[in-house]
Amino acid sequence: MRAFIPLLIAASVALPARAADLVVNVTTPAGKPVANAVVMLRPHGGAGRAASRQPGPFVMAQKDMQFDPFVLIVPVGAEVRFPNLDPFRHHVYSFSPSKTFELKLYGKDETRIVRFDRPGVVVLGCNIHDNMTAYIRVVDTPFAAKSGPSGEAVIRDVPSGAATLSVWHPFLKAKGGEESRDVVVPAAGLRLAQSLDLRNAPLRRGGY
Repeated sequence: MRAFIPLLIAASVALPARAADLVVNVTTPAGKPVANAVVMLRPHGGAGRAASRQPGPFVMAQKDMQFDPFVLIVPVGAEVRFPNLDPFRHHVYSFSPSKTFELKLYGKDETRIVRFDRPGVVVLGCNIHDNMTAYIRVVDTPFAAKSGPSGEAVIRDVPSGAATLSVWHPFLKAKGGEESRDVVVPAAGLRLAQSLDLRNAPLRRGGY
């Protein structure tokens, strides 16, 4: 079975929220909603290369011996704050090619800041607590959104026309956890259903 099976539901139907919205409903092949999928749209012809519309500030907290959120979207060049809200120390690191860094042991109510200047996936861990893991998806397009518990991701005010639609998830059975396809966004907006074939979560967070 292919890992990425987009189904066009109503390309010519105006969406209820506003014109030119892209709505993607992400599920497993069994129909279960998939949260934490990052949907990215890259218009062809260089359109839409404006500054990021991702809301800041960007925070990856350490709380209850977990990272929060599990998946964080940030634009290229963003600074991310790493506050420790636990009553014990953490040691945050990443060996990812997009960003390799180490935040050595620091305690409750202390914060460290890291700048992410290359697009890609950054996998986070803690040298003290092996069950802690999270992901930062650094995006090079202003048109990106994360699916919520219902599996729905909404990107507002996208330009109409030809574009490449990409979906990334940390457990997607695809190279780099990402699949892409070309789409055409009508002026009235587009609603898609997306089925993702996921591997089992290696840790206790984010399973499906």
